[in-house]
Amino acid sequence: MAVSLGELAVRFGCELHGDPDAVVEHVATLAGADSRSLSFLANPRYKAQLAQTRAGAVVLDKATAADCPTNALICANPHAAYARIAAVLHPRLQGTAGVHASAIVAESARIDPTAHIGPLSVIGEGVVIGPRTFVGPHCILEDEVTLAEDVYLVARVTLCRSVQVGARTVVQPGAVVGGDGFGFASEQRRWIKVPQVGTVRVGPDVEIGANTTIDRGAVEDTVIEEGVKLDNLIMIAHNVHVGAHTAIAALTGISGSTTIGKRCQIAGEVAIGGHLTICDDVVFLGTTMVSHSITEPGVYSSGIPLEKATTWRRMVARFKRIDRLDARIKKLEGLATPDGLAPQDGLAPREGASKHLSPDQEEDDD
Repeated sequence: MAVSLGELAVRFGCELHGDPDAVVEHVATLAGADSRSLSFLANPRYKAQLAQTRAGAVVLDKATAADCPTNALICANPHAAYARIAAVLHPRLQGTAGVHASAIVAESARIDPTAHIGPLSVIGEGVVIGPRTFVGPHCILEDEVTLAEDVYLVARVTLCRSVQVGARTVVQPGAVVGGDGFGFASEQRRWIKVPQVGTVRVGPDVEIGANTTIDRGAVEDTVIEEGVKLDNLIMIAHNVHVGAHTAIAALTGISGSTTIGKRCQIAGEVAIGGHLTICDDVVFLGTTMVSHSITEPGVYSSGIPLEKATTWRRMVARFKRIDRLDARIKKLEGLATPDGLAPQDGLAPREGASKHLSPDQEEDDD
């Protein structure tokens, strides 16, 4: 779609330095742009590419506007402005209103006439589909599923029984929402399945990534609040509650009955235990293992950064010797006197010094 810079400046509240009649048609990186491209600069790492860019326009902030060799759209948050403009230049496929001939739709389903139901989709009994909602090919909506207005199911999405999805939510291919939670009771070394009778409630403006799974609640519902962004390949267990505007990156797993606060940022491969409470505004760095509740906002990490293999092996060898080293230190502390000299014959160790050599027999001084 071709749009003039003047129109974009007015529509998105940018200050335009350049030709308002210049037109851009698509987005591109600074290095790969041409005269019909729109690019942006938000990360200082790419500032060196700005001087050489051939973009028709660049979205950036005032601090870097003077270095821009082409038309500039200046704003306080270039990344956010770029995201909104990119959605205009590259609108997603909407599809024609109506139900494809190959779709299977239950008689009791209520589908708004402006909605699109794609080929080979299955719509169960009592399903409600709101205005302008897009149900892509091969989607399965089980009985009593409810979709609000402008929901977008890209393709091959499965929404199990009674799942509710809020307005403008996007679900990427392969996602499964509302499958049974992992609930089993143990009896005489055998497992008895516990019926999962809750459902999943997804708020408005949520995005659920490809092949992400969100399990239905065991009794009460699993809840994803408004504005939550979920990457691909995330596993959210039964009765988890994710607070509004939290973002979670790929390969993270959240165990059952854990509550995540609002505006949290959870990086990739984070493992979060069950029955925990994470307060608002918490950041977990990549590969963090969360084994207890968090009550104070902040940045948390438990991953060990990469090292060369030879260095890593030496570190592991030292880890394995920690108990022996601790015992030797305690033994030396027990022999020391306040002036640092060894005690004379017949004198007891200084007060508070360890009398035991095994670290298993006493608490650490810390």
